[in-house]
Amino acid sequence: MNNRELADTFTLIADLLEIKGEIIYKTLAYRKAAESLAVLDRDAKAYWKEGTLREIPGVGEAIAGKIEELLKTGKLKFLTKLKKEVPPSLAEWLKVPGLGSKKVGLIWKTLKIKTLPQLEKAARAGKLRDLPGMGAKSEAAILAGIESLARRSGRIPLARAYPLALEIAAALKKVPGVVSAEPAGSLRRMRSDVGDIDILIAAAHSGAVMEAFTSLPGVARVLGRGETKSSVEFGDGVRAQVWVHPPERFGTALQYATGSKDHNVKLRELALKKGYSLSEHALKRTNGGSEILCATELEVYRTLGLPWIPPELREDHGEVEAARQGRLPRLIETKDIVGDFHIHTTGSDGRLSVLEMARAALKRGRKAIAITDHSVGLGIAGGLDIARHERQAEEIRRAQETLGGAITILHGSEVEIRADGTLDYPDEILAGLDLVVASLHTGLRQPREKVTARALKAIRNPHVDILAHPTGRLLPDREGADLDMEAVFAAAAEAGVALEINSHPNRLDLDDPHARRAKELGIPIAINTDAHSEEDLDRLFYGVSIARRAWLGKEDVINAWPVEKLLAWLKKR
Repeated sequence: MNNRELADTFTLIADLLEIKGEIIYKTLAYRKAAESLAVLDRDAKAYWKEGTLREIPGVGEAIAGKIEELLKTGKLKFLTKLKKEVPPSLAEWLKVPGLGSKKVGLIWKTLKIKTLPQLEKAARAGKLRDLPGMGAKSEAAILAGIESLARRSGRIPLARAYPLALEIAAALKKVPGVVSAEPAGSLRRMRSDVGDIDILIAAAHSGAVMEAFTSLPGVARVLGRGETKSSVEFGDGVRAQVWVHPPERFGTALQYATGSKDHNVKLRELALKKGYSLSEHALKRTNGGSEILCATELEVYRTLGLPWIPPELREDHGEVEAARQGRLPRLIETKDIVGDFHIHTTGSDGRLSVLEMARAALKRGRKAIAITDHSVGLGIAGGLDIARHERQAEEIRRAQETLGGAITILHGSEVEIRADGTLDYPDEILAGLDLVVASLHTGLRQPREKVTARALKAIRNPHVDILAHPTGRLLPDREGADLDMEAVFAAAAEAGVALEINSHPNRLDLDDPHARRAKELGIPIAINTDAHSEEDLDRLFYGVSIARRAWLGKEDVINAWPVEKLLAWLKKR
């Protein structure tokens, strides 16, 4: 089994246990393990062979034993038994927005139905509305959720596609004769999900490249192999394709393959105005002159009278006009980030202590962090009650004393926004914190007016500094809350509250259109990792990529401010 298959297995276990009605702590353990396995940068088999499975975040003794059984046999007795108790087809129902495990269990046990088509048929026949705790509105919401599920594209999450693309490119760069190997398409533009993985190779001869590509570890099927293009499918269903171009033509090829389609149309229109035709092979004078070969993208843009346009901006959102007028922003980079203001420790559901997380952040160049363990209301995450929160203040003081002035450790909290919009701690507790992050985790399927009112009430609380992962979405399976984002923006602009781009690749929330709108309105942005382990701190790159797609510079992001400026901002608030 590969990592993806292991992750899917533990997700299925968690889903079936929830439907069965198992205690939440047990299901949460399986979900944590699944999340870690899905984004693991090494094959779980390597950990198994080294005897270090328990070093994987979220993997304890019991789950390590199950991973070992799966890797040895491809099966799991525990899951086989569980499937006899709960039909595995019910797990698909949980992907329907608005359908939680309790409702799934209720419908299954009462109506004796097991499949999604049967559920849709029952809803359309009006058979759900009379069940306990349901009603006509719930029934309509389930139908709308089923329709929403049908609209999903099946695209590959960035967290899976990007590491795999880098792995493929790194392997192919080692092939003799390869000058360059680069990801292209929507992946290079850092969209939150992609179709297939496209890799462009600069090499004079393609034979060795194609042999190396089709022989990569993990390749399950070779879908096609030609002289200049080959396609493969990996064991988890992800497809990748490679194109080989002569090095002297690589610039036009990479520009064309990166896209987007609309950006390329704008460039071709500009080229024609300047007397050129532009293709993936070359620039050519329309008056019949010789080809202009471009080995780099810089040469392509320069020939058209433009500066190089970063791939993240190539969506035909005004970038070509901005480039012509010299108005392209200096986009934020990962190296610009000096702080991380959404970090969890063993105080709630993190894996490391305050001191250990601070040292890990310091190792990555951070100058300031905020410890923001969950508030008590999010019981499944082991949220801190007030007494434990007060004890954590002493732990932070000792960690700060140990590390001295090398890093500033702020005492914060990720405070739950309750169903009525009030916060999980009283104002006198919030007032004593250095930084308050407010979050929606539950009730995301509430009607737009109600869930928006909750967010607005939290934003207007004078102690809230950041609204975290505003919509609460989880990629690829859970849509975010149906917030009135313009109302959220207006409230945040008025209150001076920062909005978070959450760097966890399963969130990436805010998305780039909303982050760009926030920038237009002068709303500060925080790019946080939501780290629960040391490895999570390295996910900052994903959030920065979303910020770049949103045209953000470091002046727009509070994490990129000097620590003194950040502290002054917090003090003023």
